[in-house]
Amino acid sequence: MQLFFLPNLSKNDKVAEFDKEESKHIFKVLRKDVGDKLNITNGLNYFFEASINSISKNHCKIDINKATKNSALSYGLHIAISPLKSMERFEWFLEKSSEIGISKITPIICDRTEKKFINEKRLRKVLVSAMKQSLKSHLPQINPIISLKKFLNIEFTEDLFIAHCEEIKKVTLLSSIKPKSSNLILIGPEGDFSENEIKLATSKGFKNISLGDARFRSETAGIIACHTASIANM
Repeated sequence: MQLFFLPNLSKNDKVAEFDKEESKHIFKVLRKDVGDKLNITNGLNYFFEASINSISKNHCKIDINKATKNSALSYGLHIAISPLKSMERFEWFLEKSSEIGISKITPIICDRTEKKFINEKRLRKVLVSAMKQSLKSHLPQINPIISLKKFLNIEFTEDLFIAHCEEIKKVTLLSSIKPKSSNLILIGPEGDFSENEIKLATSKGFKNISLGDARFRSETAGIIACHTASIANM
């Protein structure tokens, strides 16, 4: 099955239209024609079955035949992670976390963060592509980049965790996640969080956690956190 994305589509819509770029792809690359069936999501846990009403290289109009509400994630997972020096590796994290299951991603600037700017538009495209590839109906939210200090001043309702490599008492993430709960996990940059950042986070209620015995790359730690949350909710 091939999945298309229309973010403004609602469950009550009967007709819709793709933008010029997607219409050209459907017409020129996929060579779809009038009457062909399309499977669509709005990224808000809905799947739609549609048929092409009219099509050219500049437009593709569709009739919505059926809307189905898909089950949302049974748990909430928000990962706040430092951008990496290699954006390719950071995008890999976004892609894989979207495939596994994640609610929100917030890029955070830490003391040892080397790359302090991101292209939100490009990162959202990565998430959209991953959603379509994995045939999911939920598009994870990518938040604006923010300093860790400002981020820690937000009032959170989730269960709070910070993953780091410091030799202090920790619990495992798997033993700490409650089924169907909402969780926020902090993942640091290459070089890890600084000692002061760890102290600040714990003073704000973040629990020190271990993701395993090895020392992981930041993007790997993020994926392990996603996978662990998924396992805890099986």
